[in-house]
Amino acid sequence: MIWVFILIAMLLAMGAGFTYLVSRLYKFKTIENMAKGNKKIRIVASIIPVALVTIIIGLIIGYMNAIVCMLHLIMFWLLCDFIFWLIKKYCKKTFKQYYSGLIAVVITIGYLSVGWFLAHHVWETNYIIETEKNVGNLRIIQFADSHVGVTFDGEGLTKYVEQMQKLNPDVVLITGDFVDDDTSKEDMIAACKALGTLQTTYGVYFSFGNHDKGYYRAGYRGYTGDDLIEELEKNKVIVLQDETVLIDDRYYIIGRQDFSEEGQGGSRAQMNELVQGLDKDKFIIVMDHQPHDYKNEAEEQVDLVLSGHTHGGQFFPITYVGEWTGENDKTYGLEKRKETNFIVTSGISDWAIKFKTGCKSEFVVVDVEGK
Repeated sequence: MIWVFILIAMLLAMGAGFTYLVSRLYKFKTIENMAKGNKKIRIVASIIPVALVTIIIGLIIGYMNAIVCMLHLIMFWLLCDFIFWLIKKYCKKTFKQYYSGLIAVVITIGYLSVGWFLAHHVWETNYIIETEKNVGNLRIIQFADSHVGVTFDGEGLTKYVEQMQKLNPDVVLITGDFVDDDTSKEDMIAACKALGTLQTTYGVYFSFGNHDKGYYRAGYRGYTGDDLIEELEKNKVIVLQDETVLIDDRYYIIGRQDFSEEGQGGSRAQMNELVQGLDKDKFIIVMDHQPHDYKNEAEEQVDLVLSGHTHGGQFFPITYVGEWTGENDKTYGLEKRKETNFIVTSGISDWAIKFKTGCKSEFVVVDVEGK
């Protein structure tokens, strides 16, 4: 739901910003000379460059990303105008009209180039979780939000799987949004095959995110959630839907149905139901795509909860809007509540948007150290 509000806000801001950019170009001497005193021509001449740039960016990297680019340009142009206004007011110095726009364009290109790099390059993030339980050590690799097809295709996942393999994981946990609504069937199959190359001690496990089963009508992307399960299982990935497995008689892995099931006519088990009858002397790991049930998970004294979904906040300065609105219990990183450790990853890729300015893409390595 939060993404709906963000999208509406972006569209409203884009409308206001588009008007602002047109108003700035309207004052350019070049536009004025071109119009030769005709206001209608001057307005049209001011609209065309803004619309053309937006369309070109949209054709190259998609219209959602075009909106992102233009919103940043608007923000930086406003900031430059404000700074030049301060200089004029307090230093009594004026600059040519186009200086603000030129500087704003340069800053936008530089800033979003960094954002592109942070989204398209994947880092390794390490955590150590210590426990008093007599369970020995376990190396977990977790990743989420690959949204295959946005920053890399199905075959492109192979490169990151190879990086994970070099770290000798005992278990790999995929916490949702492996594919997107727009992920092609070919990319989905190729990504599943990449997972099939992983060699681990205890296996590869998958829990659903809100995009994996698809939001749109049947046939939109050419496969269903059941088809995804089939391909995953064909490649030795164990799919957990409100299910629990015990590995090496030391560690439980619980894979929860996604929170979105409750709003789409489905259901998911409550946390107390999932831990009923489990041996609390063993280490309990919960895979829960959305970080939205911390209170219940902490009350049930599970040891570790792994989530994604937030994309690490994606953009500065709206990084923590999910926490402010109560949509998410946490945006990014490690937190301990009572005896439960919670980790939220920023994701190995993105949904639709090809930039990250409030975080970076990553997969997570968790070393559990017990007695």
